Formats: sequence, C-alpha cells, structure tokens
Amino acid sequence: MMRSKRASIPDLYQDLGTTDPRWIALLSRDKAADGDFWYSVSTTGVYCRPSCPSRLANPVNVTLHDTLETARATGFRSCRRCHPERVSLQHENAALAAKACRIIEESETSPSLEDLADAIGRSPSYFHRLFKAATGLTPKAYAAAHRARRVRQNLDDGTSVTAAIYDAGFNSSSRFYEKSTEMLGMTPTQYRRGGDKEEIRFAAGQTSLGSILVASSAKGIAAILLGDEPETLLRDLQDRFPKARLIGADRDYEALISRVVGLVENPGIGLDLPLDARGTVFQRRVWLALQNIPAGERMSYSKIAHRIGLPSATRAVAGACAANRHAVAIPCHRVVRNDGAVSGYAWGIDRKQELLDREAKRNA
Repeated sequence: MMRSKRASIPDLYQDLGTTDPRWIALLSRDKAADGDFWYSVSTTGVYCRPSCPSRLANPVNVTLHDTLETARATGFRSCRRCHPERVSLQHENAALAAKACRIIEESETSPSLEDLADAIGRSPSYFHRLFKAATGLTPKAYAAAHRARRVRQNLDDGTSVTAAIYDAGFNSSSRFYEKSTEMLGMTPTQYRRGGDKEEIRFAAGQTSLGSILVASSAKGIAAILLGDEPETLLRDLQDRFPKARLIGADRDYEALISRVVGLVENPGIGLDLPLDARGTVFQRRVWLALQNIPAGERMSYSKIAHRIGLPSATRAVAGACAANRHAVAIPCHRVVRNDGAVSGYAWGIDRKQELLDREAKRNA
C-alpha cells in the first residue's frame, strides 16, 4: 500500500496564504511586512518579525500576532536573529525619508540633495536611494510636486499668479512658466478659472466589464472611467472637469479607445501612454506606488503606507485609492485589506475581483 506524499512546509504556507496573506509574507520573508504583524513559534519559544531569516517552522507550531504586545504576552523570548523589538531598517529609512519630506515642505526654496543628506546624517548617494525606495520619488521630484501643490493652493485661495510663483519657491517667473503646464495641466490663469476653456477630448466604448470612457487633456490621459452606462460616465466626467470644454466624437481620438480596452481585457500588458494624474503630493506618491505593484500581485493598504514612508497613513492611502480616476492604468484594484479581502473599488467590487482573477490566470 502506497503512502500519500506529505505536503512540504512551503506548500503548507502557500495553502494557508489563500485565506491569510500573512503566511505568504512569512514564506517570502517579506521585509515590507515588518511592523504589520509578528509571529511566535511554540517549539523554540521565540517570537520574530516576518523577515526573520530563521528556518521555516511547521505552521502548526506558529501563531500570528497583530501587535508586538500580544507576541510578548506569550512569555516567549525575543528572537536573537531578527531582533523584533528593534526598529527595522526599512522603518528606520521610512522615518528618515519622512523627516526629509518635512524639511522640503518647510523650506522656502528647494534644498539641495547634499543639504538634505547632511540633515539626516547620510551620504548623498545613500540618501537618494533611501528616499526613492521609501517614497517612490526622487528628492527633486518630491520637491517639484510639493511646489506644484503650493502653487495650486495659493491660486485656489485667490493669490495673484506672481505671488503664488514666488511663495512656492521659484526664484523667477520664467522658471515657473517653463513648467507651469506640466505642473498644473494648464496655464495658471486657466487654473484660477477652474479649468475654464481647457479642452478635454473624450470617447466612450464597451468592454467585457461594461462601458468605458477615456478622456485626455493636452498633457495626457486625464480619466479612464468604468461603469454600466456611457451617459453616467459622461456626467461623471463633467463633474470632474466642470469648466472644461468637452470634445467628443473625434475619429482620431476614438482610435485610442481600443488600446485602453485592451488594457482592461488584459490588465497585465500595461499602458504606454502619458497620464495626466492630478492630485495632491500625497495622492501622487500613492498612485506611483500602485503603478509599481506587478500584475498578478496584491498589496494591502498598510503595506502601501509603509512603502511611501508613512506607516500610520493607511486610511489616507485608502482615500488616495478612492480618488484615482485612472481605472486599471493606475491599478488600485491590486490593493486589498490586510486579511486579503477584496473591498473598496470606485468602479464596483465585482469589476475589481474580475480584474484580479484575470491577472491571476495570466500569471498561472
């Protein structure tokens, strides 16, 4: 009589990961999960962080803990290999990046890379890598995004264009106007008028997930909207750009629809077209982090918060996902709850699940 083959420990972790993704984080020793949870092992009497390099224990002997306090309450000792009581290198770097962000935001002019590195006690090259890994942006790009936000805020408050330029840290108006359309998506005067006379071209189409509407500004694709009826999507577009001039039924532009429909049908192919993603500095950091999630993978809101260097900003990350107007192109459908549950999608939970299923099948 043949004996049935015993499942390997990695296979057991994979099986458990279908209901709780933390087991997959343990299997891969995911450093990004450090701080999200801890685990204890009854046979060794220790508790560890997810990235611990120790040999995988049989999951029967492993208990997952949401907090460090509950791990300590087991009465086990702290692991001497991963030191779960200490701040992880990733969290330390995230804190340094957050400090640099505050310096940038509080400075009248954009500080140099050398000044920022000196302020946090790291070499310029190391700081540059650290900052980009934590925020998804280079220090220069973050400073530019922050200045753009200050310009937008001042213009919204009624400040003159000249005053808004200098208050945002531009030394001359010529330097600002070189990048004004890129920063605002239109001229400063148009921005103050709420996008008055800005031209937004759009076209509607049909996908297996329902109706789709694609709209573009001079800068790039300004919206990709999904829904049940094209009329509803058009009203949504009008609400998003209330003072813009909407131009439809353009044959040349309708050719773009097929490329975007292809993205919806096969979200793993990506979209090699410029996006006009208008949002706050924080929202743009989140959206960039979303674009770095590989097709077929899922990431929790808290993990995204850790990746951008703001581990306590889980709710704000969810808000940035909800504010995304580029369905599939900025893949907020790949963000799930900590327990792996699918929730919170502006275009419907069923569509989110279908997109995830398609990516999973493509990677199988």
